Amino acid sequence: MLCIITTNFVAQEAILEAKVSKNKLGLNQRLRIEFSVNKQGGEDFTPPNFTNFKIVGGPSQSVSQSIVQTPSGRKVSFTQSYTYIIQPTKKGELSIGRASIEIDGKIIKSEPLKIIVLDAVEIPKDPNDPNYVAQQNIHLVAEISKSRPYVGEGIYVEYRLYVSENVSVYDTSVTEAPKYNGFWNQDIKINGFPVKMGKYNGEDYRYIVLQKALLIPTKSGKLEIEPMKMDIVIGVPTGRADFFGNVITRNVRKEFASEKKIINPKSLPLEGKPENFNGAVGDFTFDVSLSKEILKANETSQIKVAVSGRGNLKLFELPTVETPAELEMYQPERKEKVSVYAGGISGEVSDSYTVVPQYKGKYKIPKVSFSYFNPKEKKYKTIATEDLFVDVKEGKELVKVDTNAINKQNVVSTGKNFRYIATKTTLKPIETNNFFKSNLFYILLLLPLIAIPIGIVIAKRNEERSNDIVGNKLRRANKLAKKYLSEAQKQLGKKEAFYEALERALHNYLKAKLGIETADISKEKITEILEKRNVNSTTIHQFIEVLKSSDFARYTPFTATQMKEEFERAKEVIVQLDKQL
Repeated sequence: MLCIITTNFVAQEAILEAKVSKNKLGLNQRLRIEFSVNKQGGEDFTPPNFTNFKIVGGPSQSVSQSIVQTPSGRKVSFTQSYTYIIQPTKKGELSIGRASIEIDGKIIKSEPLKIIVLDAVEIPKDPNDPNYVAQQNIHLVAEISKSRPYVGEGIYVEYRLYVSENVSVYDTSVTEAPKYNGFWNQDIKINGFPVKMGKYNGEDYRYIVLQKALLIPTKSGKLEIEPMKMDIVIGVPTGRADFFGNVITRNVRKEFASEKKIINPKSLPLEGKPENFNGAVGDFTFDVSLSKEILKANETSQIKVAVSGRGNLKLFELPTVETPAELEMYQPERKEKVSVYAGGISGEVSDSYTVVPQYKGKYKIPKVSFSYFNPKEKKYKTIATEDLFVDVKEGKELVKVDTNAINKQNVVSTGKNFRYIATKTTLKPIETNNFFKSNLFYILLLLPLIAIPIGIVIAKRNEERSNDIVGNKLRRANKLAKKYLSEAQKQLGKKEAFYEALERALHNYLKAKLGIETADISKEKITEILEKRNVNSTTIHQFIEVLKSSDFARYTPFTATQMKEEFERAKEVIVQLDKQL
């Protein structure tokens, strides 16, 4: 590659620059090295001795000059270059020494270069094979900002397409999007696809950022980011030229895939963890405010609970506010003003409560505290607000009832408080009845006659029920679903415990039915196993959706009604699976 520098020809300082086509290669590969000087009059060019390399081509010389007319005058650029093709003779970190040239009686030298030589690589019989050229000159790379974040700490993944200047890209299409199992994720908007210059494996490349996403791990342990796959149409040189000397290129369609990335999120520390910690990770401020502090009875005021800053703003619940019974409070209205960018989520999340006082008086709204974990400082922090007071100036007086007061009453005589001792009795002898011909006697006598036909009817019903294969399967499935989901049913209303029990029940069911440990495999693998067992796609989809909901819901606000719906969905999907397995 020629380096053309446009500057004023007269004032230009002479520089001898050395460039290589690659600084990392196999023992059996070659590289191109170019020495270029930016000023005329160069004489006695002396190359380095190329210790540990052999020259397989060159030197070839070229000269380039351009003149550009600008408002400030004429600008002239000049480049004279000397190019060699060399091949290493040993492995290791090798050095290429300085080259020199004499200009205006002064010796100019280039900077030495470092080359890393690895084991010999497999080279096709035809080095100009378009597929081989494409593989060597295009790379789809996934880069992550952090491999060991805390649970709840935001990181980002960026997919870059590196293209060398030896080839051209004509078309790209994503054939398989990356999967982020175990992460809350959101794409980061990219404005256009500007081409940038960068290095890949120490070599110069052009690259564009194809996709960028914010990832927030929702659990600890080993998490995998599945590769992105693309089809790319590439124009590669064939090594031949047309009649006019132009290089002939050939278009090749080839699939590329990024490497699988492993993220190992760390659990949040238990030491110093506040009791009111609710999963907030980042750097936040917290405030509770009143829109009106002085008002009349039945006049409304707003209590705003707001958390702002940077972190997982969408993945935790805000603290709740408690008010005296005399202040009627309504369900809060959630507002989010957040932005997603490479550094995480920033903005504000707030709950606004409407309160309406019923009686005249001064009422205290107790202080509220909010706790979060700061990953940079690696410790928990708690912010507490001050007590708030609502002063109701006008309205009905609140009547207080003294429950300790005793109401005294005079004793009223009814004339029946005392009675005389009875002098006569109304006792009667106990009558005994004979068992023979009694009601019990006739009941026991007829009982066998009644029991026999009833027994015959019950036996027939049991026989019909045992022959009802479909019905029996359904009843067994319902019984099995209740068995596995019993623990989750006990935890209804307790969000995190309920969803952990629900997810554990689904995995235990599959373990019992299939004889495999499903808790350690991905949802895609579970889908594949169920498909092999001829479970219909609708049931598989429902099962995976319940698993995903259980994973996601532990870190998002969920109501008791939603938990009940998830429980019924899980029960139904176990019934459907059991009918097919």
